[in-house]
This record gives sequence, structure tokens and C-alpha cells, in this order.
Amino acid sequence: MDNHLSSNMRKALPDSLFGLPQRREYPMPDAAHVRAAEAYFRYCPVGLRHQLADAILRFARKYGVDVRSQLVLSYAS
Repeated sequence: MDNHLSSNMRKALPDSLFGLPQRREYPMPDAAHVRAAEAYFRYCPVGLRHQLADAILRFARKYGVDVRSQLVLSYAS
């Protein structure tokens, strides 16, 4: 199964499905993308990490993903 989002698919996503909606970064329309956001969390600007960590955990609950990254968990509220 291909989890790649084409540019048109990404453009069609509502802001609410992004970990950083103001920047439209870290799309999380499904469990695979939540795992990708967790994996790429270290590249998030430090000042936005709390927001992204909270979003990752919110989407993880929605899709039944177990977040294991201690870095993500350390920034979550």
C-alpha cells in the first residue's frame, strides 16, 4: 500500500489534518502519516515542538497508533 500523498492530495487536505496547520507541515490523514510525523519530529523547529507533539498524540489516539518516541513524549503537554 502506497502511503505517499501527491501534491494535489496534500493541497486538498484541510488544515486541521496537519500537525503544524499554520505551516501546513506534518500531514496526518492516517496512521502511517502519524508514524512518519513521529519519525521526523526531530526536524521540527524547537519552538513548535510542543504543538507538534500534542498533535501527534491527538492523531495517534484517533488512529490507534502507539507513540514510542521519548522525544515526542517529552514535549507533549
